[in-house]
Amino acid sequence: MVTNTSGKKKTAVARATVRDGKGRVRINSRPIELVEPEMARLKMLEPFRIADEDLRDQVDVDVNIQGGGFAGQADAVRTAIARGLVEHRNDAELRDAYMAFDRTLLVNDVRQSESKKWGGPGARARYQKSYR
Repeated sequence: MVTNTSGKKKTAVARATVRDGKGRVRINSRPIELVEPEMARLKMLEPFRIADEDLRDQVDVDVNIQGGGFAGQADAVRTAIARGLVEHRNDAELRDAYMAFDRTLLVNDVRQSESKKWGGPGARARYQKSYR
């Protein structure tokens, strides 16, 4: 059985494919062990740590990620993998464990940065005014 899921964070979009396999996890066709920085890699592997380590040996996960920076990509991949595992296993207990740990494992973070407006260097900041 093959399961396709996705996860989003800011402008990063991750699409995960979960299938029965031997425990291979690939991010953009590269093994997850090669992902840098290490904190992003640990964040991506969180769904496996919350579930069982033997769950990782039963599935292969392929993730394609586009957009965003390394932190946003890590969160998007984490959501896509967690959703894929829950859908692939069809396990309500696993879903509840993810929700109890952190809701963003299964639910996208909808926050976006506010767009820049005229009259200033950013969204809310204004240019300084000189009186003399």
